[in-house]
Amino acid sequence: MRREGSPFTGLGAVFLKEYADHLGSARMRVLEWLVVLSGIGVVAVAIITLRETVTRDQFLFLNLFLYQREDSAVPSLLSLLSILIPLVAIGLGFDAVNSEFNRRTMSRILAQPIYRDALLLGKFLAGLCTLGTGLTALWLLVVGTGLLTMGVPPSGEEVARSLAFLLVAIAFAGVWLAIAMLFSVIFRSAATSALCALGLWLFLTLVWPILVPVLVPMVATPDPLAARFGLLSDSQVEWYLGLSRVSPASLFADASLAVLQPDPNMTRIPTLGMLGQLQGMVRGAALPLNQSLLLAWPQITALIAAVIVVFAITYVIFQRQEVRA
Repeated sequence: MRREGSPFTGLGAVFLKEYADHLGSARMRVLEWLVVLSGIGVVAVAIITLRETVTRDQFLFLNLFLYQREDSAVPSLLSLLSILIPLVAIGLGFDAVNSEFNRRTMSRILAQPIYRDALLLGKFLAGLCTLGTGLTALWLLVVGTGLLTMGVPPSGEEVARSLAFLLVAIAFAGVWLAIAMLFSVIFRSAATSALCALGLWLFLTLVWPILVPVLVPMVATPDPLAARFGLLSDSQVEWYLGLSRVSPASLFADASLAVLQPDPNMTRIPTLGMLGQLQGMVRGAALPLNQSLLLAWPQITALIAAVIVVFAITYVIFQRQEVRA
C-alpha cells in the first residue's frame, strides 16, 4: 500500500507542539538554571583575571570561553559545556518516543494525517531548536557580561569566531540528542533509555580516552627510534587520532580550539590533531578566520555526519516497530 501526499505532512504541527512543551516544561527549567548558573560562575572567574590582561591579548573576548587558572579547580567554559551539553541533550531526548507508547498516545497521533517521518523528524528538530535556543541565550549572556564588566568591545573577528563556536556546540548537542532518541526508540522504558544514553556518554567521555593509548600499540607497529625518545610513530599517531575521534567530545574539543584559538603559539597547547595541520605556519602569527574554519571543518563535518547516521538508524528502527491501539 502506497501512502499519499508528502511524508512530512504534519511536521510543522509536531514541531511547534514539541517545541512549546520543551520550553514550558519543568525539566527544561531545571536544565536551564543548571547551565546558566554554572556558565556564569565559570565566566565570572575568568573575567576577574582577564581584566588585568586587556593590553596583552589581542583576542580577549575569546578567552572568556577558554580561560582556566592553573591554580584553580574551576574549568573553562569550553570544558564545562563539553559536560553539560550532552546531559541537557540526553535530558530532552531520552523519553521523546517511548513516552508516547507508555501514555498510549502513539496510535492516536498516527491516526491523524501525520506520518512517522514527520513525527520523528519533528521531535528531533524541536529538541535541537530548544538546545539551540538555550545555547544562544548562554552565548548572549557571556558576551553581554563581558561587555559590561570588561569595558572592551569585541572585534568583528572575535564575534564571528564565537558564533562559529556556537554552531559547533549546537552540532555537538545534536549528536547526543540523536543518540538519546535512538535509545528512546529501542527501549520502551524511559529509565532504561536514560541509563543507556548516560552510560554511553560516560564511556565515550571518561573511559574511551583512557583506552585509546592502550589500544594504539596493539593495532599499530611502533617505531624503535621514536619509542627510544618516548614518541609515537606516524602510524601510531594516525591510529591515535582515528580512535580518539570516535568520541564526540574529542571532535567538539578539536573544532572549538581551532575556532577559538587563533594563535596556536599561546600558552594553551593545541591538541595532537591540530599540531599535524599547523605545519608550515608562520610562527607568532595568528591564523585568519577562514584558515581556522578550514582547520575545524573535518571535525564539524564528522559531527554533522554522526547526527545523520544516528538519526537514520533511529528512523529505520522506528519504521519497523508495531503500533497498537
